[in-house]
Amino acid sequence: MKHAGPVALDALAVLIGSVRARRDLKESRPGVFYRKGKAFLHFHEDASGLFADLRVRDEWERFRVTEANEQAAFLTVLERSA
Repeated sequence: MKHAGPVALDALAVLIGSVRARRDLKESRPGVFYRKGKAFLHFHEDASGLFADLRVRDEWERFRVTEANEQAAFLTVLERSA
């Protein structure tokens, strides 16, 4: 599964905008976020959809974020991981 390219990131613009609003995250390059100097969140794309990989307690967890309801659920998890 490859990292999300420009077209996929454009499709996730609202979600990524919400992530960018967080002051505790730094975007090192489009769609790749660090927290406290450590990789924390990035996005992937493949034929089955769009996904977010989020570091939860030192482990990566993958979340499908293709649909609006999936994005809303992901943002809830992201808020809890702060």
